[in-house]
Amino acid sequence: MSGRTALLAGGTGLVGSACMQALLEDDAYERVVVLARRDLPGPSSTKLMLVRFAPESLDSLALPAITDVFCALGTTIRKAGSQQVFRQVDFELPMAVARLGLRLGAKSFVLCSSVGADPASGNFYLRTKGELEHALQALPFSSLRILRPSILTGDRKDSRPGEAAGIWIGRLLQFIMVGPLRRYRPVAAQKVGKAMVASVSDGATQQGMTVYEYDAICRLSRKGEPN
Repeated sequence: MSGRTALLAGGTGLVGSACMQALLEDDAYERVVVLARRDLPGPSSTKLMLVRFAPESLDSLALPAITDVFCALGTTIRKAGSQQVFRQVDFELPMAVARLGLRLGAKSFVLCSSVGADPASGNFYLRTKGELEHALQALPFSSLRILRPSILTGDRKDSRPGEAAGIWIGRLLQFIMVGPLRRYRPVAAQKVGKAMVASVSDGATQQGMTVYEYDAICRLSRKGEPN
């Protein structure tokens, strides 16, 4: 795989910034188009194309042809302020990005979702994540890669007390999180970002939807590293 062009949404977040860095370091990608509403963290690159946008203007953006779409958009209900705003960020905007990617010729879509995502969940957060996964399956991408990490670790700019407590508890209990419980282990956002990029070439001929949870995310994040 070479000569690819990535479209990344959510590049200023914890996972998105890690995904962006992995894309910039990957020789398979000649250009990385990042949709953002504020300045990007980290050093610039000749491969990087920053596109400022407003959600309502996505359909009218003039962009180069895209091979792969990466979506790391996400917020919390606490930060969003309401379920309605949360759904706009975690469902409506990712779907708009997906439709934009299709218009630009993308064949694959990679999503950072959440462990426990289920359209039938009684939890609004997990139900929204599950509904997004379900809606994306109906779109004509050749491949859909979905990563479902549990609690993310890393240096956040914003304060999330609930997640901080979850990380502390998760680290304390991770050694007894075995078998089916392994999927709930905390995972570094850096690993998730790397795994998103690596998932595109994972089973390169495999089409349809593939879901990656804790163990698979850790495996993908090590692809290309020396043994």
